[in-house]
Amino acid sequence: MPFDAARLMEDTEAFCQEVRPAEELAYAERKFNDQVVPLAKKHNLLGMNIGPEYGGRGADNVSYFTALTRIGREGTTVRTFFSGHLSIGAYPIQTWGSDALKKKYLPAAARGEKVLAFGLTEPDAGSNPREMTTTYEKKGDRYVLNGVKYLISNGGIADAVIVFGYPAGAVGTGRISAFVLDTDQPGFEKESFAVNAKMGMPTSNTAMFEMHEAVVPAENLLGAEGDGFRVAMGTLVSGRLSVAAGCLGVIEDCLTETIEYAKVRKQHGKEIARHQLVQDHIAHIEMDRVASESMVLRAAEMKDRSAAHPGDKELARRADLLAAQAKFFATNAAWDAADRAVQVFGGRGWSTLYRPGRHLMDVRVCRIYEGTDEILKLKIAAAVLGKEWEAFK
Repeated sequence: MPFDAARLMEDTEAFCQEVRPAEELAYAERKFNDQVVPLAKKHNLLGMNIGPEYGGRGADNVSYFTALTRIGREGTTVRTFFSGHLSIGAYPIQTWGSDALKKKYLPAAARGEKVLAFGLTEPDAGSNPREMTTTYEKKGDRYVLNGVKYLISNGGIADAVIVFGYPAGAVGTGRISAFVLDTDQPGFEKESFAVNAKMGMPTSNTAMFEMHEAVVPAENLLGAEGDGFRVAMGTLVSGRLSVAAGCLGVIEDCLTETIEYAKVRKQHGKEIARHQLVQDHIAHIEMDRVASESMVLRAAEMKDRSAAHPGDKELARRADLLAAQAKFFATNAAWDAADRAVQVFGGRGWSTLYRPGRHLMDVRVCRIYEGTDEILKLKIAAAVLGKEWEAFK
């Protein structure tokens, strides 16, 4: 059956309608929203970008990121789950995994039987993943992993995690490899961050986990040994674009909320929507939306072109750059839109009982994860100056 983009958006809308009250309640109670997964399963959204041969819907990138934009309107927390599960969880398995590995994890992920996560960041290895200290050692028909991963979205609820490490004895000098690690084993210990330990996103799961002689079957290697850095960087293209799409959704919701509120709130004898300085905020939010929409769509279209020609390095380079540009712009635009929406709401804006305040707190992390503002600026500048001018070699 061919992919049905209209049906995907119908199902996405139905999911969003159902998840909103659950998210509102979870946010008020500052607890993990345990309804996201069952509702996503109900509406068949857990395999959006997974190929139909592995039980997914087979969405192209434009359709998938359009769906994530709609989900982003419900909050960065909800969208972050999908990014962790699909954009950086299922994507590397589907792109670099063997057919056996795909059959092992992707159908289960699409059915909601396995939640996925991406474990690259460590306490002392963030923007430079080459500073990681996780190690692996080949022992017969398996690999044994030791190390700690930190600030991992879905990390406390994941059934399988994409993890990266150096060969034992070659930290910082060897070549990183990537694996799919099952979390239901004695060598895996996880701890979710307390909701109050995070500035925002209390309804999402963020965790750290430790691997003590954790076992990975040899067939769970992604690509070949030493391909890990390539896997990580390729996956981050998908991850960055998913963040950008989600931030576009945040901007859309901020615009909707601001317009509705400004038309009914009265001060100085008239609705505040009639005040020029309030209109200034609304105009800026609309421009945040228009510009972000254009950049996300352009990047998604290039991602589809690159996927259609996997051997074309120039298309891959352009897709990488456009994703970085879209992520940098949309995350900052979402922060600006949320800040302006809070300003229009006034005292009510400074409250998590209203959506703009929640967006402001939650979207701030988008300028950090999947590539900080600073790293993306360097990437964009190097593309303009030339590769020989890269700040970090």
